[in-house]
Amino acid sequence: MSTDIHPTAIVDPKAELGSGVRVGPYSVIGPNVVLHENCRIASHVVIEGYTTVGESTEVFQFASVGSKPQDLKYRGEASTLVIGARNQIREYATLQPGTENGNMTTVVGDNNLFMANSHVGHDCVVGSNNVFANSVALAGHVTVHNNAILGGLVGVHQFVRLGDFVMLGAGSMVGNDVPPFCIGQGDRCYLRGINTIGMQRNGFDGDQIADIKKVYRILFSGGGNFKERLAEIPDEIAGSDHVRKMTDFLVESERGIMGRPKSSS
Repeated sequence: MSTDIHPTAIVDPKAELGSGVRVGPYSVIGPNVVLHENCRIASHVVIEGYTTVGESTEVFQFASVGSKPQDLKYRGEASTLVIGARNQIREYATLQPGTENGNMTTVVGDNNLFMANSHVGHDCVVGSNNVFANSVALAGHVTVHNNAILGGLVGVHQFVRLGDFVMLGAGSMVGNDVPPFCIGQGDRCYLRGINTIGMQRNGFDGDQIADIKKVYRILFSGGGNFKERLAEIPDEIAGSDHVRKMTDFLVESERGIMGRPKSSS
């Protein structure tokens, strides 16, 4: 299939457009942009910088993709934004490239939904199958793994990591790493439990969920220091993939792990 570019759109001749790409009225595509097959770019979209957009991704009206990062240290370096396949980038969303003070790139995986007004800051790494509700804001250097759901108006501090299957309640302000399979909520976000429904919907069986609940109780309700609590995890479940995903994430944390409210038992 050939491309379909509206007469009012401005597409730089140096931009690379795959077959089946559609560009709507008054959109602007810069010279270093690559749009892979079957991308759908609505009206009044700006895609610039060294930006690559994967196949069958939809970018809705008034989104800004690949413009200069909101970082005062940025000096015009040729950093990149790489977006995977089948993403939905909704109205007024902003996704920005990396910087030389980070990884020189911002990376987004596949099958993510970025709802209206959401923001992905410089040097972020976003996995696949995540949902970012309206006005979610990721500061620079944030890592989001896979299958996470972030409620409306969630704000994530720079350098924070969010594990697989994390769920964050609307309005949460997240300042520390959130382990896989956990729910966080609150103006100053705390852990509230395990994302049981999310795991059930993604094929986790009862035994796997029970293991994760047991590990959660040991790590966040037990006594002693963190290393002592890790040692309390029973050997028969400690080596399972889902438990190791959780414990490895905790051990690798540099910013610190989000805890439970002090009043929690």
